[in-house]
Amino acid sequence: MKIRILVTYNILKESFSEAPDNYEFILPSAPTFTKAEIIERLPECDGLLSMFNFPIDKDIIDAGGSRLKIISNFGVGFNNVDIEYAKSKGIVVTNTPDPVVEPTAELAFALMSALSRRVTECNRKLQTKDAIRWGVMENLGIGLYNKTLGIVGMGRIGQSVAKRAIASGMKIIYYNRHRLPEDIEKRYSAEYVSLDSLLSQSDYISLHTPLDNSTHHLIDEKALSKMKKGVFIVNTARGPVVDEAALVKFLDNGHVGGAGLDVFEKEPQIHEGLLGRDNVVMVPHIGTATVEARIAMGRYAVKNIMLFFDGRDVLSRVC
Repeated sequence: MKIRILVTYNILKESFSEAPDNYEFILPSAPTFTKAEIIERLPECDGLLSMFNFPIDKDIIDAGGSRLKIISNFGVGFNNVDIEYAKSKGIVVTNTPDPVVEPTAELAFALMSALSRRVTECNRKLQTKDAIRWGVMENLGIGLYNKTLGIVGMGRIGQSVAKRAIASGMKIIYYNRHRLPEDIEKRYSAEYVSLDSLLSQSDYISLHTPLDNSTHHLIDEKALSKMKKGVFIVNTARGPVVDEAALVKFLDNGHVGGAGLDVFEKEPQIHEGLLGRDNVVMVPHIGTATVEARIAMGRYAVKNIMLFFDGRDVLSRVC
């Protein structure tokens, strides 16, 4: 009898290349299954491979009945899954943290660079024949070299951003819930500081913290008021870490020099105050959106499932 896995999204077929023949993966013909379709099909499945942006709530978990044993989430984030309810039903939940590190760090640094050198602004004006002045003293940006980068959340992605920043001659300070071991700090010449110190010292702030009750609106009006005038803020973590209304206010008054955003507070809805600004660079949650990363994430999620049903430790267990 085959082990049946319902896959909420039509992910790349290479994701399943290492799965043996005793597995059956049920994918949607459209890009994604609807909630109703999942509830209809899940009772006949042993596992669920869920996408990070698809809510897996009580209704879906209940539809799995006693047969559903594992929810393998495609993505490092798992706030889309009702973890406590899954745990109460004895269902294992896993995620895919390893494959997201480098692509997310790449994008964070790309946003930082684009903001600094006004790349998207100049490109738009040239492409649309908007008013743009050519000249040695026109379109001046800000260099990264010798600037202070404050990293909020110095986990693997934060450290990967630090690696890129060091190569650009930046000074690294960081804030974490727990201080890193001394050897890791030395590797990045990184200084551990309080959050208030990071806010006041940083020329650039890159956010890499998970979203929970303690980090919701971590960057609010009070935090923004403590920042240097002209600071650049990059968020590739989770949208609600930043209070967008407060951010707009500080962009309006010129205190914040610019923002690079991959994630949004009410995604996919964008705060209107962020639109039409030359000093705001936005992308539609593409932090891990490379072909290589998507394949690696799919294989990682499938590997978690196979390890579980083989009775071995999964690669990354949430609960």
